[in-house]
Amino acid sequence: MGLGDTAAAVGKGLFAGAAGTAAMTVSSTLEAKLRDRGSSSAPADAAGKVLGVQPRDEAGEARFSNIVHWSYGTSWGAVRGLLHAAGVDGSAATALHFSAVWGGAQVMLPALDVAPPAWETPVQEVAIDALHHAVYAIATGVAFAALQRGSS
Repeated sequence: MGLGDTAAAVGKGLFAGAAGTAAMTVSSTLEAKLRDRGSSSAPADAAGKVLGVQPRDEAGEARFSNIVHWSYGTSWGAVRGLLHAAGVDGSAATALHFSAVWGGAQVMLPALDVAPPAWETPVQEVAIDALHHAVYAIATGVAFAALQRGSS
């Protein structure tokens, strides 16, 4: 696969990542409403620490959280494209993509002290978090495959 093909795969991955982020947004919003809980601030808290961003008010926190959520999810789609460029597709790519995204969060968030490690978190919460990340990875994989079929 040449550089142009790799770039095309990454571009498709970014679009697929946006689709996966939309699916994860739906799943986490529904779950939060069903359980009567607020949305997670951990990703925005982590990005704020890394970037030195401190929103001034609740509206700023909501905007920053939304920007982080969509940017992070969309950019992880590039990894899905790189997996294709490396010759990994289908369920194997989805499993690797899920492992990278969810595994990365499991390491990064506790390291930045914005979420407890999995072993200090109730099992149900870990399972729900894994479910939302699985929704993301599966939707990203489905979108990527559709984009691949559309360009053939």
